[in-house]
Amino acid sequence: MTSPLLQITGMDEDRARIEAAMRAAVVTSDDYLTEIASHLIVAGGKRLRPVLAVVAGQIAGAPASDDVVQGGVACELVHLGSLYHDDVMDEAEVRRSVETVNARWGNLQAILAGDFLLSRASEIAASLGTEVAGLLARTIGWLCEGQIEELRHTYDVGRDEPSYLRSIHGKTASLYGTAARIGGIVADLDRDRIDALTDFGNAYGMVFQIVDDVLDLTATAEQLGKPAGHDMEEGVYTLPVIRTLDSGGAAADELRDLLGSPLDAAERDKALAIVRDGSGIGSALQTAQRFVDEAGAACDRLGDADVIPALREAPAALLASVS
Repeated sequence: MTSPLLQITGMDEDRARIEAAMRAAVVTSDDYLTEIASHLIVAGGKRLRPVLAVVAGQIAGAPASDDVVQGGVACELVHLGSLYHDDVMDEAEVRRSVETVNARWGNLQAILAGDFLLSRASEIAASLGTEVAGLLARTIGWLCEGQIEELRHTYDVGRDEPSYLRSIHGKTASLYGTAARIGGIVADLDRDRIDALTDFGNAYGMVFQIVDDVLDLTATAEQLGKPAGHDMEEGVYTLPVIRTLDSGGAAADELRDLLGSPLDAAERDKALAIVRDGSGIGSALQTAQRFVDEAGAACDRLGDADVIPALREAPAALLASVS
């Protein structure tokens, strides 16, 4: 499903601006580094974080400025840098239907190229003022905190819901909240609307990650580009799994006995069947609906700009894609 944010009038032109700015941001005097740093940029993507920054910059009714676009690009470069590092940690071979940087060039190059993307993001943020620079730096910290929270509970069948929510806020939602906030700051909106945009972005990001985690359990291997249940296989127990384990009964006990260590294909398929047959997925989607409602409440504080209906529809559209 295409996000309503991408259907806003003029967004095709804004996305072209975003794309051009992203490619320009990673050009260096070293062609080798430029190729590595631009690898996932060239592979494409929806660019929802910079799109959200651009939409935020339009709340007052004027087109998004070049500085707003740059703020969104800084957020997307942070996201891409984190993907380079994630792929090294996960030993991933494919990302966005292309070879990962680590698979093609090696782990050392991938780590350094990810660091370079983070440095370029920081440089762009600094050009937009100290508040933006400080916010982006703090967000990189949140990403690290979220990832560490997830890593410390790998294969932990006792992982609880607060741990999961802290993790996905840090590693996913915070960057959406920051993208929206930067768009509002650079567009010089009043503080009430900047705060509302931040709340919207955070809630949208929570919906985004819960939906992504549900899809990992419910979609087909063809849709995912990897076997369903990959997170469980890797010891990452997301909200539907946590809710299934907490539901009690024979099925929860059977799932708990399976988890706690790496799964082979047969064990993964058995665990998947238990989660799919239980109440955990539906319960997780109810939590996602709570964040949809929070996003809607944030929209109520933003006024009546032309882009507000698309903002309001975007989280619900995400949830509808799996409901």
